[in-house]
Amino acid sequence: MNTGPARGMRDFLPEDVRRRQYVIGVIADVYQKYAFEPLETPAVENLETLQGKYGEEGDRLIFKILKRGEGAETGQADLALRYDVTVPLARVVAEYRAKLPKFFKRYQIQPVWRADRPQKGRFREFYQCDVDAIGSTSMTVEAEILSAAADVFVRLGFQDFQIVVNHRKLLNAVLERAGVPKELYGPVLVVMDKADKIGVDGVRKELAEKGLADKVATTLLEQLSGAPPANLSEWMGQQSNALNDDGKQAIEDLRQIFSLCQSTSAGAHLALDRSLARGLSYYTGPIFEIRVADLAGSLGGGGRYDDLIGMFSGESIPATGISLGLERILVVMGERNMFPESVVSTPADVMVVQWFANRTNLYLSFAKELRDGGLRVELYPEAPVEDGKKVSDRQFKYASARGIPFVAVIGGDELANGTVAIKNMKTGEQASVPRAEVVKWLNS
Repeated sequence: MNTGPARGMRDFLPEDVRRRQYVIGVIADVYQKYAFEPLETPAVENLETLQGKYGEEGDRLIFKILKRGEGAETGQADLALRYDVTVPLARVVAEYRAKLPKFFKRYQIQPVWRADRPQKGRFREFYQCDVDAIGSTSMTVEAEILSAAADVFVRLGFQDFQIVVNHRKLLNAVLERAGVPKELYGPVLVVMDKADKIGVDGVRKELAEKGLADKVATTLLEQLSGAPPANLSEWMGQQSNALNDDGKQAIEDLRQIFSLCQSTSAGAHLALDRSLARGLSYYTGPIFEIRVADLAGSLGGGGRYDDLIGMFSGESIPATGISLGLERILVVMGERNMFPESVVSTPADVMVVQWFANRTNLYLSFAKELRDGGLRVELYPEAPVEDGKKVSDRQFKYASARGIPFVAVIGGDELANGTVAIKNMKTGEQASVPRAEVVKWLNS
């Protein structure tokens, strides 16, 4: 029998889990410092909740669950695995609006599933680390969310990340000016969003397949690609004069975001990307992605989606958010050796040796003392046949193989003197420490 996981899914061994927990811990800590509250939703949603929210391409990637029991023979689906955590958030806000604060700020760190083609950094099951703010149209919300994201990457040790922004209404205004029919706005933006992957020729080919003339493709490539403007403020003024009202509003939103972010940790990393489109159809305003050099794709992305909650509640409720891609963050940090040694190297701070053949209770009690002092402790499970016999052979070799930095021994002399012999497994040095001071000594 094949013992490997399903394609696009993964098993996580202890070292993998420690890395994941470390990154998730940093993300959650930063989000909480911005007063975002935790939220969890079910892995399974009603199919109708998800369909029609992600665009045609996104809907094809939904993992559907076939009907059960009497409906099984129909081959129809009524449930689906969660595709993202944004649409479930919109459902929750619509369901519990009366119980939630006027400005609801939540973070959610849970797995999602997509029937995508697996590749490097892209899996069928992966975690999203989302932070969203509900109830305000102020660009202050965007500034705070981008600042929180920047703080996460700084805490994790990234220095070369870039937060690129654009605006869906600006894109729509450009599409209108280029002569793209309104019903093709969504599909065309999906194509433009893939420009960095399929290239200029690929963009022209796919736009032609949608019935657009080559001159339209040329106009879009001129307007939605190329290096950022040298003088952003001047460029915004020039663009605003030539755009419709939605385009003018988009320019004003972008102007505010850049201005406000100068007072946050996001300011130094912020840049305009005219080609950024974000493929999901529910975005209505500013959109953003987080990128690092030498990575195809982004480490996170999001934007404003003021109409999504209204699809459930029937009322317009403004919202904006960003999602950090845990899996890609882990891949990049692993390739760059960015994890602290304590995260990846060892499951314990110290291992307690069993020296005596019949004194396991002594070592259980001592291990409890160390754990009560905040240390991670492994107790070697097997006592020697005779006092001290083969301790150095078996137990010390085991600690070395596990990467445990210290070994604590209470033998005959130590028991008589009220001390503990502690060996540094990296240097080989050994110290005799009073038992009452072992926790302080190890923590130092």
